[in-house]
Amino acid sequence: MPGELILKPGKERSLLRRHPWVYDTAVARVTGQPAQGATVAVRAADGRWLAWAAYAPGATLRARCWSFVETDTIDAAWIGSRVRAAVARRLPLRAESDALRLVYGEADCLPGFIADRYGNQLVVQLQSSGAQAWREVLLDALVQASGCANVYERSDSATRQREGLAASSGVARGAEPAARIEVQEHGLRMAVDVRGGHKTGFYIDQRDNRRLVRALAGAAAERLGRAPTALNCFCYTGGFSLAAAAGGAQRVLSIDSSAEALVLAADNAARNGQTGVHEWRQADVFQALRQLRDGEERFDLIVLDPPKFAASHHHVERAARAYKDITLNALRLLAPGGDLLTFSCSGAIGVELFQKIVAGAVVDAGLDCQMLARLAAGADHPLLMTHPEGEYLKGLLLRRLA
Repeated sequence: MPGELILKPGKERSLLRRHPWVYDTAVARVTGQPAQGATVAVRAADGRWLAWAAYAPGATLRARCWSFVETDTIDAAWIGSRVRAAVARRLPLRAESDALRLVYGEADCLPGFIADRYGNQLVVQLQSSGAQAWREVLLDALVQASGCANVYERSDSATRQREGLAASSGVARGAEPAARIEVQEHGLRMAVDVRGGHKTGFYIDQRDNRRLVRALAGAAAERLGRAPTALNCFCYTGGFSLAAAAGGAQRVLSIDSSAEALVLAADNAARNGQTGVHEWRQADVFQALRQLRDGEERFDLIVLDPPKFAASHHHVERAARAYKDITLNALRLLAPGGDLLTFSCSGAIGVELFQKIVAGAVVDAGLDCQMLARLAAGADHPLLMTHPEGEYLKGLLLRRLA
């Protein structure tokens, strides 16, 4: 008989809507002595069964739900079937890139388990007690479903620490990964550092938006009758920069604070034969934007893809100021008719709030701008409709009117 989490009266409402998280403040008591990561039954105060969940004693997020079907048995076969289904759903995307997210945690009904593919290399993050408890089963199923023998673990995020789990990185299956793994995306070649790069080595979630930047650069060339200029801020290893150049930009200025990232970005440009187009600048983006503004620079295409400014709701106000600051100064650099793509990957900043922040920057800039599109992560980063917290990446495409 598994342990049970008995909820306080009224706290069952979110689970009845199939929201997969149970916070400690919702729990009245725990029966038995379930171990960390053990499967427990979640019940309402009146005894009604609600879900099967993975237990995380001591964590604020006390349980993450595996299933809302009482007849399910959470075992190796059940876990394996979820992994296989998640991988199969991504098969149509292989034509676009061999850098894909194969499993996306709660969105694939595998809370806390992230798996990315770079060519024939898999990179995983186990961010929850439940994922850690089923680690070997998850990895075996992933290798079998993907056909990739090599798995590297990057379970080094703050999320894991909040679960009371120690950080863990290293080879999980197969051989040590190469220092640089080359992937292709829409015909462009890029090197990825899976051992030390951001996230699992690359911003896979921006794949569709990089394709959009390439298309916008091409459209700008037709509209302007000349090759456009582009600015990529927080450029990391140059994904948006390569896309702009591939679309026909004649000059791409890319700024990042990391010298190491810029070296890899320049190498990526060379891999694609993009010579005489790129300028890589190591600088603080906030300061660099002010310097460019004071120098009366203008760009036809600008991308702002900053790191997470708000780690939690406690940092929202400070983050809002930072997003507005960079957006305002970027708008002042945008040529008439030019396009600005501005992003936030802070989960604590909702879509509506981000749009409000950007609108405030437009007002302060004294410009007329149209919002052409809201932007989001690619199809391999789906949103589970009952788990809105999974929508972390949001963006806006603005065009300055002439």
